[in-house]
Amino acid sequence: MIRSVLLLCFACALPVYASEKLTIAAASDLRYALDEISTLFRQRQPTLALNIVYGASGKLSTQIRHGAPFDMFFSADSSFPAQLYQDSLTATAPQLYALGHLVLWSPRRNMAGIRLSQLAELSFSRLAIAQPAHAPYGQRAKQALQAAGVWQALEAKVVYGENIAQTAQLAQSGGADIAIIALSLAKSPMLASQGYQLIPAELHQPLLQAYVITRHGADNHNARLFSAFMASADVLNIMQRYGFELPASQPQSRQE
Repeated sequence: MIRSVLLLCFACALPVYASEKLTIAAASDLRYALDEISTLFRQRQPTLALNIVYGASGKLSTQIRHGAPFDMFFSADSSFPAQLYQDSLTATAPQLYALGHLVLWSPRRNMAGIRLSQLAELSFSRLAIAQPAHAPYGQRAKQALQAAGVWQALEAKVVYGENIAQTAQLAQSGGADIAIIALSLAKSPMLASQGYQLIPAELHQPLLQAYVITRHGADNHNARLFSAFMASADVLNIMQRYGFELPASQPQSRQE
């Protein structure tokens, strides 16, 4: 009788563990890459309720500070998870997962071969960048425009997206003629039909990207599994396909 009760309790406990939720806050430059990665992860964890909230890294970091129930945080700037870690708001130290890149992109013209220094000579009405105050890609875009010597000439034409994905949408919808966006978005199926121009990395601070398991996710087993999954060959291939450079500590996966 006791054995039957124990077996019944064990059986009842399994679905509870298997259906555990995992909520991830992620920088918008990861929208397409992380969607693919999460699909693969769900195939291995079919009962997992996995939710990804995309946004600007600075705003997501602020939400975590205010108690948002995110189990993991993937930032486009390693400084945000590093500060959360220093303030004891994470369960793990920041783990670098990628180096991001900026590109010039437009839905109406091929930007391949156009340098930032040439933008002041082009005829257009609006240039979209992400909001530098809370979006790392926006901050680096402004740095690059300043380093190229065209920020003052173009500032009146600049319009801002809340995050890097919304910046691309501004250009797509006609709210801007040209945009400075993440390479990972320019390589996405939605935007890849137009040529883009890679912005030299030396024009801005590096876009070192890192993730953490938050204090809220400290006891979430699936957060640990997802963290380990990020180092798998399948994930590395996806990240490289979307134009991310892998950290020096990660092996470079073979491209087919």
